[in-house]
Amino acid sequence: MKNILVVNVNWLGDVIFSTPIFRALKEHYPDAHISCLAVPRVREILECVPEVDEIICYDERGAHRSLLAKWKLSRQLKQNNFDAAFLLRPSRSRAMMLWAAQIPQRIGYGKKGDRAFLTHVIPPLSEEAHRSDYYLNVVESFGIKVSKRQTYLRVSEQAEKEAQGLLQEHGIKTNEPFFVVNPGGNWHLKRWPVKSYIQLIERMLERWPTKIVLTGAPDDDVLANEIGMAVTHDHLVDLIGQTNLKQLMAIMRKAQAVVSADSGPLHIASSVGAKTVGLFGPTRPQVTGPRGLAKTKILEKPIGCNLQACYFLECPSNLCMQVLKVEDVIRALESIAN
Repeated sequence: MKNILVVNVNWLGDVIFSTPIFRALKEHYPDAHISCLAVPRVREILECVPEVDEIICYDERGAHRSLLAKWKLSRQLKQNNFDAAFLLRPSRSRAMMLWAAQIPQRIGYGKKGDRAFLTHVIPPLSEEAHRSDYYLNVVESFGIKVSKRQTYLRVSEQAEKEAQGLLQEHGIKTNEPFFVVNPGGNWHLKRWPVKSYIQLIERMLERWPTKIVLTGAPDDDVLANEIGMAVTHDHLVDLIGQTNLKQLMAIMRKAQAVVSADSGPLHIASSVGAKTVGLFGPTRPQVTGPRGLAKTKILEKPIGCNLQACYFLECPSNLCMQVLKVEDVIRALESIAN
């Protein structure tokens, strides 16, 4: 095959989990042009996957929301003359687009109503399978060997320069050690309590004579304010909302270690080679734990209700995150950062 399309998933962490697929495809078809159909918010991540030759935007909530726009996109895909398309998760609208684009081989998971649009329907894995293995199963079931299952992201020289400039603006010199703490997350029940992060940062400042960088999205500015008001030490550097994803990758790669709950930034850190401490509560590391090459310490305390992944939108206690102690994180950092 000379022209291959991968139809990717919608969230940062899941796209990172899919990165070994592109390496496997390139190893199996070294001369192939590999394209990826994906939503706009994950473009920066895909631009850091060396084997992705082209990114095709699918703005399902914007420019491609209407049926007419989807049909036009399928016409564009048809013109690309793809030999095969790999659909990484069940999606009727995406399967229909691949069918309308007349791509000869359409491989993926399909629910009952989707199967007519696929040429190769992949049997689903167990719900307990790691998310990365779930995506890799699509290409493995088609006979493509996956020799390296670790997730990875390439940090560009430009991102390195921009990150170093940001750090220098905040008093962190080249090669000066620092830690990263990422207190946010797209789902509030996965977040460790703010008071715990405050206590952790105070303990870290007592334990290590180095700077601590806060990272996060612009929506995390409330967290930054709470932490900044409680911790007035001049070794605390607030970069929340001040980096793009590529700059975040470069900053995390430079760090002694990164502390984060289960979120996109945790998987970014692991995939660029940063030592990481991952805080897990309602989600299960066996399903969504980091898969990068970096040394990782996972902290979780099963309390009964989180023996399986919990995806409740509300919880009266959020006890699974509350039971993680500051001392546990300090010990984890000591085990990987020295």
